[in-house]
Amino acid sequence: MKRKVLPLLALLLTAAVCCLVMAWVDGVLRPGYAVKSAIKLGMFAVIPVVLTILCKLIPMKEIFRFRKQGFAMALGLGLGVYAVIVGGYFLTRSFFDFSQIAGSLTENAGVTRDNFLWVSLYISFVNSFLEEFFFRGFLFTNLKKLSSRGFAYFFSAVVFALYHVAMMTGWFGLGLSVLVLAGLAVGGVIFNWLNEKMDCLYVSWLVHMFANFAINTVGFILLN
Repeated sequence: MKRKVLPLLALLLTAAVCCLVMAWVDGVLRPGYAVKSAIKLGMFAVIPVVLTILCKLIPMKEIFRFRKQGFAMALGLGLGVYAVIVGGYFLTRSFFDFSQIAGSLTENAGVTRDNFLWVSLYISFVNSFLEEFFFRGFLFTNLKKLSSRGFAYFFSAVVFALYHVAMMTGWFGLGLSVLVLAGLAVGGVIFNWLNEKMDCLYVSWLVHMFANFAINTVGFILLN
């Protein structure tokens, strides 16, 4: 029992600390996007690798194992997610005020029309992969081994949703914020399921990538 309890506590504490640090960076420190990305690389990549070695968690070679199956389904699901997010924006923009998002992106993250292309490419490809590695490959996969499957699904999905709260501060009103938070939690569950079903991190990353494509599309429309 002790062999599982100590690594589990270390895993949970690491997840909490890394997400809290990123919440402080996003909500309080608010550095330029390059600095924030460097900090996130340390929190979501370097620290998990170190903890994996120290606590003898699931090896990185298993987490990053590549499998071909499931990519067609993931591509279709990704396109569907893109259509839902972008379509949802056009359907709801008459009811909700999204104008504050553009100002928040510029003021809090230093994202402007001049650097938007490069930032959006980074978010879509690199940032989404960091999050998939941290929340699915590192957190969810190890939680299943050290605790229960149900707790692994619940904890990783909720932490994934809460992690986004600080970066979305000032974007929406209370009602829409709750709706977005619930959507992120459901998205976390779906990403977990894809990761588990296909036993491959890259499948959930593909769907996550399309979700970020959609969000970046909406951001581009708002900034222009």
